[in-house]
Amino acid sequence: MVEKDLTSNSDDQIISEFEERCPPGGRDSVILYTTSLRGIRKTFEDCNTIKFLLESFRVKYSERDVSMHLEYREELWKVLGGKKVPPRLFIRGKYIGGADEVVGLHEKGSLKDLLRGITLTTSNYSCRGCGGMRFVVCCSCNGSRKVMSEGRNDGLPMRCPDCNENGLVKCSICS
Repeated sequence: MVEKDLTSNSDDQIISEFEERCPPGGRDSVILYTTSLRGIRKTFEDCNTIKFLLESFRVKYSERDVSMHLEYREELWKVLGGKKVPPRLFIRGKYIGGADEVVGLHEKGSLKDLLRGITLTTSNYSCRGCGGMRFVVCCSCNGSRKVMSEGRNDGLPMRCPDCNENGLVKCSICS
């Protein structure tokens, strides 16, 4: 019984070593800011490395792709107080770091401890709505970001109010 308490205290000690920087909705969860753009190979590969590690532990995490949604990029910059490049991992409202820090923690065996108690995923299957991308094409404008203005005489198209800068909306099934 004493060992359990020591382990629990040890886990609390490990997480308390990290800086409190909680993104929206991140108090009791895992949030990973990534990019799906392949333009900078190292950044893309680093994002995939952390996703692979989280998936290997089968923990449920929220992926926020800054290239798919400008709001996520602004959110990340606000939480970290400056312009930062993905990947960036947060666990239970604590800033863990980028790829080098996360891989280092994994190699020391500490990442597993940090993830202890996080909800596990129930399956390895991608979302049937978005295929795991977490976004779908906007139904209002078909991704063009423009809709015809109603009630205006000039009949010029206006910006679609339903989608983001890429003509996408968050998947209603998995987001």
